[in-house]
Amino acid sequence: MLECITLEPPGSADACVLWMHGLGADGSDFVPIVPELGLPADHGVRFVFPHAPMRPVTINGGYVMRAWYDIVSPDLEHRADEAGVRASQHEIEALIDAQTAAGIASRRIVLAGFSQGGVIALQTGLRHSSRLAGVIALSTYLACASSLGAEATSANRDLPIFMAHGTLDPVVPLALGRLSRARLETHGYRVEWHEYGMPHSVCAEEIADLAAFIRTVLP
Repeated sequence: MLECITLEPPGSADACVLWMHGLGADGSDFVPIVPELGLPADHGVRFVFPHAPMRPVTINGGYVMRAWYDIVSPDLEHRADEAGVRASQHEIEALIDAQTAAGIASRRIVLAGFSQGGVIALQTGLRHSSRLAGVIALSTYLACASSLGAEATSANRDLPIFMAHGTLDPVVPLALGRLSRARLETHGYRVEWHEYGMPHSVCAEEIADLAAFIRTVLP
């Protein structure tokens, strides 16, 4: 089981957001955002921030860092190590199972992620066998797109998806985010899409929009 940072709600938890960080960061990266979400004082949302495994990353000269998968090529369409993506999918599935075992219904679980973490949120959420509450995918793209039609589960065919991207992103170009959105919509998913004038980062307007999304899917 992955090591995680867990923020418990003021009272008992009846929902959970599993939030995956980007390449080279760790679970603490998005912890400061939680107070900015403006959730009600009595909210029952548990936030879980897993740490990705340490692994060598090919395009960074094999340097070992926290990564959800290896990046094997600068070619954006084929950059993700599919075996690594699927391994991380199974790790997040295990965290979902741990939350359901602790009493949180799967339909009260949101998967969120930034950059590499967003890849894993989409990868896992669209293929999970039980209904989830939603997916938040920030500054990211759709990996393993060619297999989605065969692997997508009926339980999450109408899963609410929040996608956001910076128009000035030099790491994951906006065009790739837009292409991923189009591919999801081709498969029938409803995507709430946002663009912001920012680089590969997060901004206040984005936080406000994703907070509204969380409050909608986890009422």
